[in-house]
Amino acid sequence: MASLALRNLLHDKVRLVVTLTGVIFAVVLVAVQVGLFIGFQTATSNVIDNSKADIWITSKGVGYIESGLPFSERKFYQALAAPGVAAAEKYIVQFNRWRRPDGVEENIEVIGFNPELNMGGPWNLVEGSVASIKLDDSVIIDRLYQKKLGVTHLGQVCEIQGRRARVVGFTEGIRTFTTAPTVFTSFKNAQNYARLDVDRTTYLLIKAAPGADVEALRSRLLERMKDVSVWTTAEFSARTRSYWMFGTGAGITVMIAAVLGLIVGVVVVAQTIYAATIDHIREYGTLKAMGATNGYIYRVILKQAVTSALIGYAVGIAVAILAEYASRTGGAAILLPAAVRVGLFGLTLAMCTSAAMVSINKVTKIDPAMVFKG
Repeated sequence: MASLALRNLLHDKVRLVVTLTGVIFAVVLVAVQVGLFIGFQTATSNVIDNSKADIWITSKGVGYIESGLPFSERKFYQALAAPGVAAAEKYIVQFNRWRRPDGVEENIEVIGFNPELNMGGPWNLVEGSVASIKLDDSVIIDRLYQKKLGVTHLGQVCEIQGRRARVVGFTEGIRTFTTAPTVFTSFKNAQNYARLDVDRTTYLLIKAAPGADVEALRSRLLERMKDVSVWTTAEFSARTRSYWMFGTGAGITVMIAAVLGLIVGVVVVAQTIYAATIDHIREYGTLKAMGATNGYIYRVILKQAVTSALIGYAVGIAVAILAEYASRTGGAAILLPAAVRVGLFGLTLAMCTSAAMVSINKVTKIDPAMVFKG
């Protein structure tokens, strides 16, 4: 049966190429669209997810990280005194203006953190060190945005809101989903860039003591502090993703594109596999005339569909991985974690076998006598 299915596929090489092209196109289309969706979603909350904090304290009603409002630093001492708190740090996230050496200005998102603990600081540092942020007017940017920010080398001096900003480090892979690159600096420098009063901050980051219950700690902090919202890192991350995915047109557009990519992929595979099966309808009629059972023919058709799925998936996912790699230096990230690759493999098998099952209904109605007709 296996050799018959394979010979059937290889008999018409043009049809085989068309079939595999359809499967490969579907795999690449679905992978890229889903990868873009995951990349966008990840970029909306990557600062929160990589913060190393257990709890975020915000002004009351703040719904996502970019909408932080200043509040008194007195809350920092209230939080630090709460049982179960191992560490608390003041944190700033605020949009600002970057002036390149050539005078061109760009929007940026300044993030101020304590370099001693590095909660909420940069990750994937490839040049420089977090410790260098302690120096006045020092910043770290991502390599992806060097050209946009007019930076060519470490030590280069630009301006943020009229103040010096000396680049002392580069990260790699810290993307923004907006047009404003992320710029990391010390909390003190961020206060100066944002022109905040010395007793103001926009967030407090809390690290729970070992063994402490994070939910219980969250409740205690809410009892101790007024006019603030207290979120676990997972909650605040989910709120931020939800806002950008559902509260803005950008997220909905990416989601619709992913769904449409999935639908188009399914339709392309279904039509391709169905057409490949129907093209051999007379051959199946010959098999039935020779005494082959329906069950045997079903297995041959399914074997062809599975073989097409395996080859098409292998080539398609290879192309998609290349696209993922190429996107590292592009404006939009394509992310294909292992779970997505496994899920796409299962989807490809399901699409091909389902299309084959539909064509099987046509085969069951074959009249063996058709072989002897003109």
